[in-house]
Amino acid sequence: MMSKRTTFLAGALALLSASVLAAENVEMFSTSGCGCCIGWMKHLEEAGFEVENENLAMADLYAKKMEAGLKPGLTSCHTGFVGGYVVEGHVPAAEVKRLLAEKPDAIGLTVPDMPAGSPGMGESDEAYEVLLVARDGTSTIYARYPK
Repeated sequence: MMSKRTTFLAGALALLSASVLAAENVEMFSTSGCGCCIGWMKHLEEAGFEVENENLAMADLYAKKMEAGLKPGLTSCHTGFVGGYVVEGHVPAAEVKRLLAEKPDAIGLTVPDMPAGSPGMGESDEAYEVLLVARDGTSTIYARYPK
């Protein structure tokens, strides 16, 4: 028979496990009718994320990127927010999960521009990089694709 303490710890562990396994909610902003943005959203959903998308006018979307701390040259067509981080462009879901697990002191991740072969952009062997954006706006390579 389990003691009260063991029962409590088992229950707490079960709750913690459930919260860790729960889907992360991604708040996404894009412009209306962007097919690659929809492709990225589906990519995240297939990886277990819950995505809520809001379409904005281009000027409002750009302002949201700048408010998040992204500098010109680090932007793409859509912007997401998850776990206190910004996720800009066609970042693979695996790297978003890694970001949330590692919790670096950073603004978030970006895949600048719209490289072929990145999630939502179709099939290609074109190489691209996922960048980790520091709080001062500088960036470092977080991952390279294809792996």
